[in-house]
Amino acid sequence: MPDPWESLQTTALLGTDRRPLPAPGPAAPYDGAVDRTDPAAALLELAALETVRRRAGALPVPATAPAGRPAAEDPRPELPAAAARRLSLLLSARGGGVLANVGELLPQWLTTARERGYRAPAASVPALLDAARARSELRPDAVALAGPLGRWLAERNADWRFVQRAATEPPPAADAAPAEGHQVWHEGLFAERVTHLALLRRHDPAAGLALLHGTWSTERAEDRLLFLDALQQGLSLADEPFLEAALGDRSKNVRATAAELLSTLPGSALAARMAERARAAVRLSDHGTHLLVTPPTACDPAMQRDGIPPKSPTGRGERAWWFGEVIAAAPLSLWTGHTGLTPERLLALRVGDAIDETSSTWADDLREAWARAAVRQQDAAWARALLGPAPVPGPGRPARTTGAPAKLLAVLPPAERAAWTAAFIEAHGLGDAFQLLGACATPWTPPLSTAVVEALARAAASGAYPWSHSGVLGMTERALSPESAAAVEALAAGAAPATAWGETFARLAGTLRFREAMLAELAA
Repeated sequence: MPDPWESLQTTALLGTDRRPLPAPGPAAPYDGAVDRTDPAAALLELAALETVRRRAGALPVPATAPAGRPAAEDPRPELPAAAARRLSLLLSARGGGVLANVGELLPQWLTTARERGYRAPAASVPALLDAARARSELRPDAVALAGPLGRWLAERNADWRFVQRAATEPPPAADAAPAEGHQVWHEGLFAERVTHLALLRRHDPAAGLALLHGTWSTERAEDRLLFLDALQQGLSLADEPFLEAALGDRSKNVRATAAELLSTLPGSALAARMAERARAAVRLSDHGTHLLVTPPTACDPAMQRDGIPPKSPTGRGERAWWFGEVIAAAPLSLWTGHTGLTPERLLALRVGDAIDETSSTWADDLREAWARAAVRQQDAAWARALLGPAPVPGPGRPARTTGAPAKLLAVLPPAERAAWTAAFIEAHGLGDAFQLLGACATPWTPPLSTAVVEALARAAASGAYPWSHSGVLGMTERALSPESAAAVEALAAGAAPATAWGETFARLAGTLRFREAMLAELAA
C-alpha cells in the first residue's frame, strides 16, 4: 500500500496539472471530507489532514540504547514561575496584541537569565534546544541554561548534537574539561571552533595559541583567516613569533590580518618597522606650525611582507594608498612622543606636502589613517580627538565624518559613547545615527533613550514616514530603555490610531512594556 504522505509530496513537487491527486483509499479515511473541485486547494487540505493523522497515530520509537544513568544534578535555581511562562511565550514566538516579533527578544532574555544564574525548567529544555538548533546565535546561552539536562538529552537526540560541541564560557582553570575542548576543536562545525578558540583565548591565551598552532598547517586559507582574527582575544607579544611567521602565509588575506594584529602591538618588530617608515613620511616643520608629508615612492618587498599590497584595492593613487597603510599601522605613541603634542594639537596643525608646503593634498589621507590606527590600537584619546566634541544643535553645523565615526565611537567607554550619540541625535536627528546607535551598549542609557524618542517625535511631526527610519525603529524595540515606555505611550496616544506613526508608537510601547515585565521577572 503506497504511503499517502509520499504520494502527496510527489504531487506537490510535480504539480496538480501534471499529476492527479492521490486516489481515495483505506489508508486515508478522511479523504471523503475534502472537496476535490480545486485540486490545488484539495492538495493542501489533504496534506493538513494527513499531518494530523500521522501525528495522532505516531508510536514511540524503540530505544536504541539503554537510558543509563540520569542527567547530573543542576545546583542552579530554577526560573521563577513568571519567567518560565515568559520563556514558553518567547519560544513559541507569539507576541499577541500590538507587539513586535517577540522571538527577536529571545536573545536578550537568554543572556539575562544566564547572567542571573538560572537554569531552564526541564519541560522547556527540548523547545529551547530546538530554538538553538534553528538559530546558532542562541547556542552559547541556550546550552548554558539547559545545563546537564541539555547535554543528557543531546546524547539521545541527533538533532541536538550541536550541544556536545557548543563552546560555552569555560571556568578559569586552564585544564577544565580538556576532553570536551578537544572534541569541539577537532569535530565541531567551523563556527563552533572559532567560538571555542575565542573563549579559550579569553581565559588562557597560551593554550589557545597552542591549539591553533597544532592544526594551522592543515586548515583551509579561509578558515586560517578567521582563526587568526580570533587571536585578538588576549593578544600579546607572546603571539608575535606566530604572527611573524604568518606574514609569509600563502594567502594574502591571512598575511594582511597577521600584519594588522602585529600593528596593534606597539612593542612588536612590525610596529617598529612601520614607525620608521612613518617618520620618513611625516615630519613636523622647522617652525612647528604644520606637518610635512613625503609619501612612499615605492612599495618594496619588505613593505609587502608587512602587509601592504602594492596595488590599491580601492582605486586610490598608489602613493596615497601606501602612505595610508603605513600611517595606520604605525604606533600612535610615535606622534605624541616624537612631537610632544597632544592628539588634539596634532589634528589642528595644517598639513602640507614636503615639496609644496602650501598644498593640503595629504590632510584627509593623514586624518583618515590616524582614525584607522585609533580603531586598530583601541586608543581612546585619539578616538576622542578625531571625533571632536559632542555635536551642538544649531544651523550650519555638519556632522563630523572623520574616519568611520561609529568605529571611533566604539573605542570610547560605554557611557561616553551613549552621551556623544545622544548629543549627535539632538543636533542632527536619526538620519545618520543608525551605525552610531549600533556602537552603543544595550539597553541604551536613559538620556540616549530620551534623545531617540524625542527624535522620533520630531520625525513624526515633520511628516516623514516611519519606514524611512525602519532600521532605527527595529533597534529601539530591542535596545531602548524600558523606562521610556511612558513617553512612547504618550506619543501613541497623541497620534491618530489608524496612522502609520500611531501604529508604530503603539507597537513600540507594547514591546517596551513586554521587555520591562520580562526583565522584572528575571530580577525577582
